Amino acid sequence: MLYPALKGEACEKKNVKLDETDAICTHAFASLLPYIVALRKGIKPSELGLGRGEKAYVQCLDPGPPYTNGGTVIFEITVVRDEAEEGVEDSEGGS
Repeated sequence: MLYPALKGEACEKKNVKLDETDAICTHAFASLLPYIVALRKGIKPSELGLGRGEKAYVQCLDPGPPYTNGGTVIFEITVVRDEAEEGVEDSEGGS
């Protein structure tokens, strides 16, 4: 799961609930992808320098005022596996 940790609503799995919030930093998604892939492969947030424990924290690249009209958001990333994913990994001999 991907959550804006400081403002906005949760972005769960592949669904961004834009009808419920406008506080999602769209600039951040491309920069988050390498971390999301690594975390889903089982690399711990601490190994990536992104946090302690099971949660990773990544900040949006948008600096906010006075440079842009946006604002900085800190995202909390947690890997959540559903039953379908676990079944695919088991059939592939996944890690």
